[in-house]
Amino acid sequence: MHALLPPPGPPAAELDDSMLAEFYAYPDDLAAPYVRVNFVTSADGAASVDGRSAGLGSAADRRVFLLLRELADVVLAGAGTVRTEDYRGARKVTRGRDTPPPIAVVTGSADLDPTSRLFTDTTTPPIVLTLDSAPQERRDRLAAAGADVVALERLTPDLLLAELASRGLHRVLCEGGPVLFGDLVAADAVDELCLTVAPLIAAGTAPRICDARPGTPPRPLELAGVLHDDGNLLLRYRRAEAGPTPFE
Repeated sequence: MHALLPPPGPPAAELDDSMLAEFYAYPDDLAAPYVRVNFVTSADGAASVDGRSAGLGSAADRRVFLLLRELADVVLAGAGTVRTEDYRGARKVTRGRDTPPPIAVVTGSADLDPTSRLFTDTTTPPIVLTLDSAPQERRDRLAAAGADVVALERLTPDLLLAELASRGLHRVLCEGGPVLFGDLVAADAVDELCLTVAPLIAAGTAPRICDARPGTPPRPLELAGVLHDDGNLLLRYRRAEAGPTPFE
């Protein structure tokens, strides 16, 4: 894997793990949630192949995917993504913490399978962010399976992020899906987008990575970094108003 932006030093220098971690480091001394969103897309904008993002994956994308989890305090994902991708718990210990980051699942209905890998194949119990109107029996089943179940008045980004902040989980990594990403964009709560562009034309009718409600204004970004590996482009964007990049 090589960096195109910012120039890493010698031309086409190979990035080792420590250099890659520095490339994707969160800002220091965060006092509030910093939301990083990570997606992979085809060259023609498809967010999945045959319904799953794995069809777009590569060794480079997988390497960054695992590193971003290692750098995060919490992995935030919608229930649809968790079910479709058959999530299990994160494996590597978060840098600066003693355990892997929890998976925080957003689900208004609390309709999750307590026998799925999310609950049975994990070191850190998942956090289930649901509504106080969700059926109590579902919430009880998930709690019995080991989940930390939180019932909120509404599942809007302000309340979701406030709940994570109350636990000291400031380095937020959102892995989708498109609706949750769209909600975060509509609330202007996205600080960073990490986007892998796979060298593939997927065609078909796959969704885009962001499904925001009508009327959501465009959000300007600045390009903070570009990596390439075996035809894959790994792009790192930040909020345009965030100021100069650390590489300038």
